[in-house]
Amino acid sequence: MCNLPIKVVCRANAEYMSPSGKVPFIHVGNQVVSELGPIVQFVKAKGHSLSDGLDEVQKAEMKAYMELVNNMLLTAELYLQWCDDATVGEITLARYGSPYPWPLNHILAYQKQWEVKRKMKAIGWGNKTLDQVLEDVDQCCQALSQRLGTQPYFFNKHLNIWKFTVHVLSKSGLENFEHYFTIMPTELDALVFGHLYTILTTQMTNDELSEKVKNYSNLLAFCRRIEQHYFGKGSSSIRLS
Repeated sequence: MCNLPIKVVCRANAEYMSPSGKVPFIHVGNQVVSELGPIVQFVKAKGHSLSDGLDEVQKAEMKAYMELVNNMLLTAELYLQWCDDATVGEITLARYGSPYPWPLNHILAYQKQWEVKRKMKAIGWGNKTLDQVLEDVDQCCQALSQRLGTQPYFFNKHLNIWKFTVHVLSKSGLENFEHYFTIMPTELDALVFGHLYTILTTQMTNDELSEKVKNYSNLLAFCRRIEQHYFGKGSSSIRLS
C-alpha cells in the first residue's frame, strides 16, 4: 500500500526468527522488526505513512478500531485454531507440526496450544464457548461494516495538495469549493484485510467463523477490492459458499 519494494519469503520457522515470536516481521538491512505496530512506526520513520492525511480525531478513531480488531478477530482466530477441540484434532496439530520431524512436530504443536490456552485464560476467554466467540466476531464485523458503509476504504484522507487545489479552483471561479479529498487505505484497512482474508480463506472444520464475515456484503467487497488491487489477482480467491 506504500508502494515499497518488498520480497515475501516463506519460512516454516518464521515465528522463531521473529524478535517477539510473532509474525509478520520485516528484515531491512541489519534490522528485524516484528508485528504491525512496530513495522508501521519503522516505515513511518523512513518517510512513508498511510495515515498522514488523517486529522487527529480520525487517527484516534483508527487506533480504536485497530484495537477492536486485535482484541476480537485475532483472539477469535487463535481460539478457533487452538481451543476448539475439533479444529485442533483435525487440522491445527497436523498443520502446525507439518514442517518438523517426529517427535518435534508433536512437541512444538502441543507447546503452542498450551501457550495459546494460557493466554486465553489470562484475558478472560478461557471459559468462553464457541457460540460466545462467534457472537463476539459478529459484533466486531457489524461495527466494521457500519464504519465502512459504502466507502471503498474506512477513512477519507485529505490530500497533501489540498490548499493548492483550492487555490487553483478558486482562480477558475469556484469560490465556494471547500473540500477536496480522496479515499485511500490506511493501516486499519491493512489490518482488517489481513484478518478477514485469513478467516475467509483458511480451511477449518466448519464455516461458522467465515459465515459471520460473509453476512456483511460490504466487508466481502472490501476484501476483494484490496486483494485484486494490491495483490494483482484478476479473480478473487474468496469463496462465497
